[in-house]
Amino acid sequence: MTIAIISHPDCLLHTATEGHPECPERVKVIQEALTHYPFKVPVKFLEAPMANKEYLMPAHDKRYLDWVISNVPKEGLIQIDMDTYMNPYTLNAALRAVGAVILAVDSVMRHEAQAVFCNIRPPGHHAEREQAMGFCFFNNVAIGALYALEKYHLERIVIVDFDVHHGNGTQNIFQQNKQVMYCSSFQYPFYPGYDEEMDSDHILSVPLEAATRGDVFRQRVQAAWFDKIAAFRPQLIFFSAGFDAHKNDPLAELGLTKEDYVWLTEQIAKIAKVHCEGKMISVLEGGYNLEVLAECVPAHVEAMVI
Repeated sequence: MTIAIISHPDCLLHTATEGHPECPERVKVIQEALTHYPFKVPVKFLEAPMANKEYLMPAHDKRYLDWVISNVPKEGLIQIDMDTYMNPYTLNAALRAVGAVILAVDSVMRHEAQAVFCNIRPPGHHAEREQAMGFCFFNNVAIGALYALEKYHLERIVIVDFDVHHGNGTQNIFQQNKQVMYCSSFQYPFYPGYDEEMDSDHILSVPLEAATRGDVFRQRVQAAWFDKIAAFRPQLIFFSAGFDAHKNDPLAELGLTKEDYVWLTEQIAKIAKVHCEGKMISVLEGGYNLEVLAECVPAHVEAMVI
């Protein structure tokens, strides 16, 4: 059993306004914590390649991709929406983030690693087929899932998204694709919103009221997800790993702890062990308290391998 950690220095060069919560320090503190964590299995650190545009096409409209590429500023910042900014290095960072997930898929499918964590930014799960939003430009996990379906002829993939914000972009991309089961827990009502009528047999949402703590979170996700994921018999499982539902995160109001993240990861890992030889890929989404990231991410990564 081997864990791979994939990142790239280009992910540090994308910046927004001063004091913006989605900052380069997030990747720095995670990489430092992972480097010094006493993992019980072998760990290898890999650099993310630069993704080609062709990898993005199944998830995003060509006109949207052309728009992003053509709007990269030569200097300074441009504002995409209320929260999302682009500087001269953003495109390369976003392509490295996609490249990390592509490499992760190849690594697990070629049995070079059982579990992979992509320590990347900008995040992706708010990026819809034709729209950047919520700090996100390209939907890293969606791109990786579609790549795995095509490249390795898979038929069933599960995405477990435990960010405090609903992954509207991922749902948008897979709303009509029953090869992908999308399981999302999030604070509600909260950004970016949620429409219960869009849930289905492969879109499994767990909206949580503000101040929800770990015991209720565990009950809700166990009831909503585990049996259905097992019955789906996934051939590969992704995590959209957002740590902003933690009780100490500054952007939200849920009450999770490190132990809750480890519990969820272990429960999904047990299903993965039965149905897909433990093949799991986790991709960083939210989480804006640096101490929480340093504590929770290594524990989450280790829990993927049981």
